[in-house]
Amino acid sequence: MTAERENLLNETYQKILRIGFALEPTQDLKEYFSEKLYIIGTTKDEMIDTLQDLQQLIDRQKEQSAGMEVSFTTKEVDRQYYSQDTMAIVTHEIIARIIISDGQETSFDMRSSGMLRFEDGKWKLFYWHASKPENVQSDEDTFGINEWKQKNEELERLVAERTADLSKKNEELKATLDQLQATQTQLIHSEKMASLGELTAGIAHEIQNPLNFVNNFSEINKELLAEMNEAIAGKDYEEVEALAKDITENEEKITHHGKRADAIVKGMLQHSRSSNAIKEPTDINQLADEYLRLAYHGLRAKDKSFNATMKTEFDETIGKVNVIPQDIGRVILNLLTNAFYAVNERKNPGGFLSTSGSLNQSNAPGLEGKPGGLPEYEPTVTIKTLRTAGKEIQISVSDNGGGIPRSTLDKIFQPFFTTKPTGQGTGLGLSMSNDIVTKGHGGTLSVKTNEGAGTTFTITLPE
Repeated sequence: MTAERENLLNETYQKILRIGFALEPTQDLKEYFSEKLYIIGTTKDEMIDTLQDLQQLIDRQKEQSAGMEVSFTTKEVDRQYYSQDTMAIVTHEIIARIIISDGQETSFDMRSSGMLRFEDGKWKLFYWHASKPENVQSDEDTFGINEWKQKNEELERLVAERTADLSKKNEELKATLDQLQATQTQLIHSEKMASLGELTAGIAHEIQNPLNFVNNFSEINKELLAEMNEAIAGKDYEEVEALAKDITENEEKITHHGKRADAIVKGMLQHSRSSNAIKEPTDINQLADEYLRLAYHGLRAKDKSFNATMKTEFDETIGKVNVIPQDIGRVILNLLTNAFYAVNERKNPGGFLSTSGSLNQSNAPGLEGKPGGLPEYEPTVTIKTLRTAGKEIQISVSDNGGGIPRSTLDKIFQPFFTTKPTGQGTGLGLSMSNDIVTKGHGGTLSVKTNEGAGTTFTITLPE
């Protein structure tokens, strides 16, 4: 086989394929096809044995592909020569691509085998067979475009149904999420209001003391002014001077206690407002001491019989620390309220405002201080501050209550988890406190407990 004849075979076969895909004009099929030919096509019953039938097939494919972009690529898989290189069998794998007018694209694979004879200086096809993996049912859809369109339309319908279903479910999920967020907001608000209620009860007691001083010194000054008027009338100016001095001192005391009442009211307003997330230098010891008394008196307002020993251990070297005071105040108040609740629960099982008491070895009459009996239980809550060697600030709240069971210890910081009876807790107190300390201040909130002996919560803040 000469190189010239082989190159001519390659060119002829590519030309024949382009004619078959209706990509070349077909003025003279005799140039590339033998008058005696046999073609088996890709469609059902597609068999051609005359040039006229071949021309009709090509014309039909031109009509079917009008307005479309048709292209193909080939890969030769086999070639054989016979009869002293005057006959060739060529086999190709073909990938055809069709771009439809609306931009959609389809493609199909096929394999072709052609037999060509070299005569009168030309290669001519006299036998050709093509096959596709899928069976094309109709010669009216040679390229399988209509079938592909039907499959594509069915796919689009299924996608549209699935999209509508997903959209509906998405709307349902969004509605559920909105409802959950609204419920969460309501629960958080309830927790804040519960905290504010406890704080307000304590404030009512705390503010009464300075107001009593203001009222008492105001009454005294009223009497002193009456005496001063008498002294002025009697021209006893030494007495007037002494009375004026007493009145001035009393006014200073009135001013001092008025400012104290003002500070308590401002603290309540600050606690009730939403946090502005602005840190400011805060006296941690003063903050802890204030909330200790407010928490205690808040619980006393619920149950007049409640009593507990309060202890403070403040590190005076701490000074002021940059925190969000109303947020840290909420945390301290929550920890103290829980501590007072724990010691009261141990002394009086059933909680605050219980209608019946329960006797045990720690509170049963007749056992206190008696030989063989246990010493009387003394409810005690301690708040402690400390600057560590690692330059961290710690605020610890300890109680000698019943401790936390191991079975619930891992859950106490989870939202909505509570061991209190229904109606006495939302389960958000410790969860919110943990978020305030960790997310709002970059610190930690840890717990150590000993069942039957008590619990200590420790807030650790970076200095």
